[in-house]
Amino acid sequence: MKIVFQHNGILPVQKYGGIERILFWHMKELARRGHEVILFGHPDSQVQEFGIQLVASPTDADEFSKLIPTDADIVHLTYNYVAKSKVPTIVNMQCNGQIGEEFPVNSVFVSKRHAQNHGSGCFVYNALDFDEYPYEESNSSELNNFLFLAKGSWGVKNLKHCIQVCKKAKKHLHIAGGRALLPSRYIHSYGMVGGDEKISIMKKCDAFLFPVRWHEPFGIAIIEAMAMGMPVFGGPYGSLPEIINEVSGKICNSKEELLAAVKCENNQFERDRIRQYVVDKFSISTLTDEYLKLYERVISGESLNSKKPTWQLSSRPEELLPF
Repeated sequence: MKIVFQHNGILPVQKYGGIERILFWHMKELARRGHEVILFGHPDSQVQEFGIQLVASPTDADEFSKLIPTDADIVHLTYNYVAKSKVPTIVNMQCNGQIGEEFPVNSVFVSKRHAQNHGSGCFVYNALDFDEYPYEESNSSELNNFLFLAKGSWGVKNLKHCIQVCKKAKKHLHIAGGRALLPSRYIHSYGMVGGDEKISIMKKCDAFLFPVRWHEPFGIAIIEAMAMGMPVFGGPYGSLPEIINEVSGKICNSKEELLAAVKCENNQFERDRIRQYVVDKFSISTLTDEYLKLYERVISGESLNSKKPTWQLSSRPEELLPF
């Protein structure tokens, strides 16, 4: 199969990146399986060694449509795009739409709830290449060091409550992706990090806090933390109840429940079981399997959705939800 991708950033990413990593891992897996993979991308991308053909991406979207090889089987994009080429196109949406925004009928979302929130039933869970998440067994039963891994300045990620509960519980919070405004011996800020630095910080931590206050499409950081053996204490919104179960963490419906989880001295979670759970369910090979099935459906002329998906809720997606 001849598959075309387009992404303007440099791949593979060397520092911070979530969606970009998944896109690169998927392309690499397709090439490993013998598919012809073409990336219209940044000229500094280093993908050829992985069997991916690199073509400099045009700055104009209309030009991209003209450059798509006519013998390509399918185009795979990660942004809202109205196809102007005759080549079948899939759009993988990682974000929430705005009120009134429409997406192509061949849109794929990243969780069941994410799809439902857009009037769709088509989704493929995000996934990881576990070679990039080295796992070390640990017999520690204590939860003393907690991780926050998100853009801390974005209120929906709820860094504020993570700081509050860790201070009150006298537990350490390691913030990767933002900084605390007030100094505390329990709060450690690293700013935006990625690559080896991010992994080093994650290795210090016993559990991950993700009490989001919006309809989270997926939350890649959740499975990154689980890959390192960390249980996840998350909010009840969006995809989180699909990802977090009794093996991998706990859903907390309020700041009080989050505080109780952080203060708990009896850690009931087993790191090895968490790692195995996420490997079994969220591996890049599984994602690629699912996309190959969708490619076949679209190539055969089938539409993945009966109508154009659009945001179904009356409130804006960025509106803060109760916690």
